[in-house]
Amino acid sequence: MTRSLLARTTRPVALAGVFAAAVTLAGCGGGDAATGSGEPSGPPQAGGTLRYGLSSAPTCSDPAQSSTNQTIYVTRQVVDSLVDQDPETGQLKPWLADTWTVSPDARSFTFHLRDGVTFSDGTPLTADSVRRNFDSIVALGGAKAPLAASYLAGYAGSTVLDPRTVRVDFAGPNAQFLQATSTPQLGIQSEATAAKAAEERCLGANVGSGPFTYAEWKQNASATLVKRAGYAWGSAVFAGQGEAHLDKIVFTVVPESGVRTGSLASGQLDAISDALPQDVAQIEGGGGRVQFTANPGVPFGLQANVTRGVLRDPAVRAALLPAINRKELVDTVLGPQFKTASSVLASKTPGYVDLSARVKFDPDAAKKQLDQAGWVPGADGIRVKDGQRLSAGVIFAPVFSANQPILELTQQQLRAVGFDLRLEPLSVAESTVRQNCKDFDFNYYNSTRADGDILRTTFAVDQRNLNARGPAEPLDALLAQQLSATDPAARARIIGDAQTAVLDQGLWIPTIELSQAIGVGKTVAGVKFEASARLQFHDTWLAR
Repeated sequence: MTRSLLARTTRPVALAGVFAAAVTLAGCGGGDAATGSGEPSGPPQAGGTLRYGLSSAPTCSDPAQSSTNQTIYVTRQVVDSLVDQDPETGQLKPWLADTWTVSPDARSFTFHLRDGVTFSDGTPLTADSVRRNFDSIVALGGAKAPLAASYLAGYAGSTVLDPRTVRVDFAGPNAQFLQATSTPQLGIQSEATAAKAAEERCLGANVGSGPFTYAEWKQNASATLVKRAGYAWGSAVFAGQGEAHLDKIVFTVVPESGVRTGSLASGQLDAISDALPQDVAQIEGGGGRVQFTANPGVPFGLQANVTRGVLRDPAVRAALLPAINRKELVDTVLGPQFKTASSVLASKTPGYVDLSARVKFDPDAAKKQLDQAGWVPGADGIRVKDGQRLSAGVIFAPVFSANQPILELTQQQLRAVGFDLRLEPLSVAESTVRQNCKDFDFNYYNSTRADGDILRTTFAVDQRNLNARGPAEPLDALLAQQLSATDPAARARIIGDAQTAVLDQGLWIPTIELSQAIGVGKTVAGVKFEASARLQFHDTWLAR
């Protein structure tokens, strides 16, 4: 194995071609969009409290165990990452690591850390801090930290080369890992936090090196962050590397969209999640604006448990793909800032391939496939075969406020071809338990990441495998091969072939691409989305 140590420069070492595909955001479209009046201008003002309305409760204060957007909006602020990803270009930039190198076989990653970084408990960031963090994530495992653990699949250990240099080794090639170190799930926490048990890490006492620290955590209700005094090591993506402008951020949970919008318009809140199309006029009428950005990753869709009921029949899964009118979902429930899903990856994701010819509304084709598979219409219009109704349930959580209306309309569309989709709304905690036990027919969700390796996390037989399937070719081979690809074009081709293979096996039925739509008040400036469409508040300020 070839390992290269760091060139001690003031800028990151150029990376091999293997990572070009991983860090180029496809279809960025020039960045975020906004409607309404412009944000305040002039130099940023220091001070003030930002009052933010979340659409659902954050589930755990630990970034490593965070999975929902509403949770990550909070946890992202308390940890820094080894590198950052520019949301405009996809390029990786320095953060806690000022330089890094990668072995030619993509098995070893060496990071040289910035000098002078401390955690909020006063302890210094060292190479051993990084080692302990990654070791602790592997110990948490996929049940507690599914995304973080998947990024460290094949982890062979970390070696401290000197107090500021750490080498991370994998048993096999892991071309996705460098981009993964920019995610909040691999954000670096203090050694004391890394040593805690999984449950303790969810109680709001997490210590990071980020621009904010936890002041209060009330499970399922609120979270309060305060500015980290003396912060001086911001990401190269930030507008500045010093302290945050805000003194405090108070996150409160406001599940009802109308209440969130009314609170923003009246000045009781400064910014809100999940601003729906019908909310835009009221937000703009109060002098505010709505900021949009498209999420990369796996779009919203139905993931089938292929061992359950009628979904064991590949013909049924294949027939449901053309049975859904995705344009109607967007036009009826969402609006023009959202896109229909046209593949197993969202269009902003590196490696995305347009499979809209496959993901095409054609109810006649769906009916014909079901007819050929022996499913005939029953007295109530729902098809039957050998006495079994063509029916399956779908579990979902309110992590996106439009989930239920989208599924209600999907339910109507599927009924038109003779399929009975039963809706099973759950809390995030209940949904997690059901997922881990694979106790569902369909699971409806999305997964956000600015790298095509999200396919491996979602579909590989040796990862979460919520399809509950056995090994299958060519999919598993493709998902493994993309980790070894040393050429960006070759990696993109493999990821493209993997998307086709997922559809071929009926493992995912895409619906819509998620966009983050954030309502922002007239006094708020500098609310920014990072590369994976999560909020970063370091540059945010209030005009007073």
